[in-house]
Amino acid sequence: MAEGATPPAYAAAGVDIAAGDRAVELMKAHVARTRRPEQVADASGFAGLFRLDTARYRAPLLATSTDGVGTKVLLAQRFDRHDTIGVDLVGMVVDDLVVCGAEPLFMTDYIACGKVVPERIAEIVSGIAEGCHQAGCTLIGGETAEHPGAMRPDEYDLAGAGTGVVEEDAVLGPQRVREGDAVIAMASSGLHSNGYSLVRRVIDEAGLRLDAHIDEFGAALGEELLTPTRVYAKDCLALAAEVEVHAFAHITGGGLAANLARSLPDHLDAVLDRASWTPPAVFPFLAQLGKVGRADMEATFNMGVGMAAVVPAAQAERAVALLAERGLPAWRLGEVRAGTGSAVLEGDHP
Repeated sequence: MAEGATPPAYAAAGVDIAAGDRAVELMKAHVARTRRPEQVADASGFAGLFRLDTARYRAPLLATSTDGVGTKVLLAQRFDRHDTIGVDLVGMVVDDLVVCGAEPLFMTDYIACGKVVPERIAEIVSGIAEGCHQAGCTLIGGETAEHPGAMRPDEYDLAGAGTGVVEEDAVLGPQRVREGDAVIAMASSGLHSNGYSLVRRVIDEAGLRLDAHIDEFGAALGEELLTPTRVYAKDCLALAAEVEVHAFAHITGGGLAANLARSLPDHLDAVLDRASWTPPAVFPFLAQLGKVGRADMEATFNMGVGMAAVVPAAQAERAVALLAERGLPAWRLGEVRAGTGSAVLEGDHP
């Protein structure tokens, strides 16, 4: 049997090894874009190797995170658009890492599918590679698994894990937050990768097609809903290098208040002003279409704030300006006061 050919019995069971080999060839160029000099070749290909230059660090801590993109993959499949969902995956992983101040070093991915379609797998990996490029980390390895019978031929899901490094005495978090600190918001690119079970219910109950043109977006509904997650890792690291950052909060499932509260000590609150920003059009669109109340919207979606930073009040203006210079819209969202470890939203959006 030729190399890469599928044994007849395995092929009859629905697994195409040759298609998997073809997918690997198609994704190589995308993966090569992410290479960092610390990556070490492993001739067997069974593991990814990464040299940690300990001379650069005093007391390095490795940080790790793993995540997926939830049911957003179902919309990618329905809309037949597969080149952005990988960016979402990387954003969900590396922006959790950077919350503690860690620099993302490398990622691995896992794609499970009902049938390996090499071109589709390569599209997915192209997005993962793009996300890694934006984050400055290398895509060091991964796995594509064909699951006939468990998944339909057009179905797939993906997950990833990342590793970063931070100096032990530079770890960010609640222990650094002080009363009087300012909370800085960093704009999201849209829904990111959370709340899509509610999104799908709303659009399905409204009978909307993903190719329907929506005036509020100036684009098809599917294009808006599949807008890739903004990757904040490099922006956060750049901010922490220039400003005394005390904490970050990645605004994912649970919304702004719940995620920011995770970065506060028990004796302090973050009081946030809704009047400081206008949520992007996708949020009021979904709220009106699905008759979803404000409390549910804010407990499900990021509402336009994808990452928050807590900094000394005296450095808030500088932080906003630095992020703006990097092309990331940011603003002063609120302040830290005495309290019970909660984040509280006040006022109304403009």
